[in-house]
Amino acid sequence: MCTSGGGENGEHPLPEEQPGDDHTAFCAQLEDSAEDLYEHAPCGYLSTLLDGTIAKVNTTLLDWLGYTRDDLVGRKTFSDLLTAGGRLYHETHFGPLLRMQGKIGGIALELKAADASRLPVLVTSTVKTGNDGQPLLIRTSVFDAHDRRAYETELLRTQKQAEREREELKRLNATLQRTLLPPTLVNVPGLDVAAYYHIASTDKVGGDFYDLFPLAAGTWGLFLGDVCGKGAAAAAITSLARYTLRAAAVYDPDPAAVLRNLNTVLHHEYNGHDPRFCTVIFGLLTPDADQGGFRITLASGGHPPALLLRADGSAGFLPTPGGQLLGVLPEAHIATTTIRLEAGDTLLLHTDGLTEAHTASNSDDGRYGDEALLGFAQALAPTTASNAIAAIRALLDTFGTGVDDDTAVLAINVPRPTSEEQP
Repeated sequence: MCTSGGGENGEHPLPEEQPGDDHTAFCAQLEDSAEDLYEHAPCGYLSTLLDGTIAKVNTTLLDWLGYTRDDLVGRKTFSDLLTAGGRLYHETHFGPLLRMQGKIGGIALELKAADASRLPVLVTSTVKTGNDGQPLLIRTSVFDAHDRRAYETELLRTQKQAEREREELKRLNATLQRTLLPPTLVNVPGLDVAAYYHIASTDKVGGDFYDLFPLAAGTWGLFLGDVCGKGAAAAAITSLARYTLRAAAVYDPDPAAVLRNLNTVLHHEYNGHDPRFCTVIFGLLTPDADQGGFRITLASGGHPPALLLRADGSAGFLPTPGGQLLGVLPEAHIATTTIRLEAGDTLLLHTDGLTEAHTASNSDDGRYGDEALLGFAQALAPTTASNAIAAIRALLDTFGTGVDDDTAVLAINVPRPTSEEQP
């Protein structure tokens, strides 16, 4: 037990000698104070023989448990005060460790009170030895752990509640994310189309988006973009951008005009203290009835250039230099380029979550980078849209947690004619 400063056989050490009656009075006062401290300490004290029989117990512990001194001293062992589980732990762990180490502390147990109620406690025990080093008795201090148990219970409840709320937030974010993407990509005759959206974190909604949709007869629009930031604010911009692009394309399908319309809307809505902007690449697809394949005009507003993987095995970035972020300036420069997509060619659009992924071996700053992506595309060409997306997904998986931003990928391929279709 924790002692109250007592020596052997309950004797208390005396202070340095004081003269005359003052010394006697002081010693008596000290003796009374020490005994009172033991009996009414803020923790329970008890001493047991080596076989566990209780030899001494203080008033505090007796009051906690509802026993009298005669109920316990010489009649019960310490383990008799424990619950069934506590007795098992005492016999298999507590007791053996105490004998080996001579001390064990901070053990959480439950004591049985006289009225059969339970008292959660923290127990510390030490073995007192004689001058010859042989163990004489065991001193134990007992601390009421009601408040700690209540704290732990409340903490556990709060943690479980937080986890439930986090799971609910994940579900809401996933649902919101799905509403910002097309449920399925439209079927364009003569094209193989595939897309993939990699979510970097389920805690916040990302700002990447893409779509492919019909316009006037024989033409289709496509776009892929990335809004700055994450969360609800980014989701609002994503929704605004997606529907603005669709509406603008119906009004005037020229890709540069579509992006200028989006820039005007964003700059008008978000030009205050919390400006919002995005990068977008918009394309207009038109089938070439005379030569086969498709004619594609792309316009870029500050977006990473698209990759063209040719049927002959070559690959390269499409030049759209100088395109500016949308929403920053009243008038943004829009870069455009026009290409022909022939049989076996694949157009790959992506957001910068791919090239900015952290990796240990590719670029000087630890990011994947444009050069590595170009080398990846050159090794992949020629390919199909489905195979290109599958390869990108596998690549992202190799980065693991290095992908700290959402990534959207859209691939468009003109399939090679089957042998029956070839002349």
